[in-house]
Amino acid sequence: MQTYLTLGLLASLSYGAAAQQAVIDSSKYPPPKTWTAQQDQANMLQQLGIKKLRPGPSANEADPNHANYDEAKADPCPQLPDLLTTKNGRKVTTPDQWWKTRRPELIDDFEREVYGRVPANLPKVTWVTKITDNEFVGRTPVVAKQLIGRVDNRDYPLINVNINMVLVLPANVKGPVPVMMMLGFPTLPAPAQPSPADLEKLNTAFKEMMIRSNPELKAIFDRYPAYNPITRLPGPNFFAPPPNGDSPPTEQLLAAGWGYCTIEPNSIQADNGSGLTRGIIGLVNKGQPRKPDDWGALRAWAWGASRALDYLETEPLVNAKQVGIEGVSRYGKAAMVAMAFDQRFGMGLIGSSGKGGATLHRRVFGEAVESLTNSGGYHWMAGNYLKYAADESTFGRKTGCDLPVDSHQLLALCAPRPTFVSYGIPEKGDAKWLDQMGSYKATVAAGSVYRLLGARDLGVSNDYTTEQMPPVLTGLMDGELAWRQHNGGHTDAPNFQHVIPWASKLFNYTRTAK
Repeated sequence: MQTYLTLGLLASLSYGAAAQQAVIDSSKYPPPKTWTAQQDQANMLQQLGIKKLRPGPSANEADPNHANYDEAKADPCPQLPDLLTTKNGRKVTTPDQWWKTRRPELIDDFEREVYGRVPANLPKVTWVTKITDNEFVGRTPVVAKQLIGRVDNRDYPLINVNINMVLVLPANVKGPVPVMMMLGFPTLPAPAQPSPADLEKLNTAFKEMMIRSNPELKAIFDRYPAYNPITRLPGPNFFAPPPNGDSPPTEQLLAAGWGYCTIEPNSIQADNGSGLTRGIIGLVNKGQPRKPDDWGALRAWAWGASRALDYLETEPLVNAKQVGIEGVSRYGKAAMVAMAFDQRFGMGLIGSSGKGGATLHRRVFGEAVESLTNSGGYHWMAGNYLKYAADESTFGRKTGCDLPVDSHQLLALCAPRPTFVSYGIPEKGDAKWLDQMGSYKATVAAGSVYRLLGARDLGVSNDYTTEQMPPVLTGLMDGELAWRQHNGGHTDAPNFQHVIPWASKLFNYTRTAK
């Protein structure tokens, strides 16, 4: 026990010395603003000259201000901004025109009016491996890594940003392998267990240490000589059936020879308005409020995903050209933004993303533009997005119909790479609020760019005004642009059994055992 205390004391002294070295003279830097979301939003409204915002509709259909669910009233401006007409009125008829003229125009509009611009002075991210372990996920042996992406904060050391990620790769497959990047909450698989010989050494040392600490324990151990305080956890069940469509997506991916990584969005940027002067947005702004065209949380999360992709490009067991990105709900929005703005992502699975994701902004069905501009979601977007819910302002009144771009164009920015749009059903919790039809219309319209670039779309016409959403469980998955509505709730898990073979085929990837 004396040795343990000495080591602990040394560790404490070492930590204290390191902490003293890390003391920051805060007088050299402007203090970060500490605002509530309401204060931050009020500041942005003042910058924009907005006196009054329209409130968002209620999701409760019993409320007098409930959201519209009447399709006859859902399209106040049914004609979408043209995908293949440039701002000077020229028709885009060649891939070259798309890449050089039309696509940059759309990116500029989305950055200025919807998601915000990524600053030019972004700090470097250095990835550090915290843990590497050989483990099992289900029946599959894996190499698991816990990684931290440390963002350089030398220009403003009052804010720290450390991106949290876990990478899991199959150990029984010849690499390099495709990887699905998931936006969520990273956890390592169950830790590897010590061998019986190592476990015996641990128990012997542990018993000796406990007896030194409390000599009365010797009598107890003498009464139970075969008892060991440290026991093995249950190991993998090699006799369990192989993964199927009901298995966790991670097990399905590994069984198909894919790896996966999970990145924590909140370690990049907090999911609230009061956090906009912290996280990566606050770090770059030195703790000060945003300007109207500064990036919001969706674009910040997408930036973090791109930095994780930077790391994956250095992993020899990863095929960096076959990295997909996946997310559900707000993380589905972020996955779509990452896919659209970073062409290195090889495919996207966009789950139940709603407004701000695959659903058309100008549609008035369930969630509205006004829903995103209120304090619960405004931080996802650029400040300028608030203009489209303005009821009284120096520039008048605007609605979603005044937006220069819409989500069909964001989907088109993903072309020609494989993009799978996924939804569930309201009866199981994937609420009508998400406007599944609005996402289907956007996916139909985006198909014209896929076709222009030589890829396959949904296999229907690109007339979003007449195409009807297919029945539940009827997937349109023959092309690089895909759609499927499963019969589950607010998740994309039921679609993984379809997504994995669809993406593997398009990647021309076949699992090869070692």
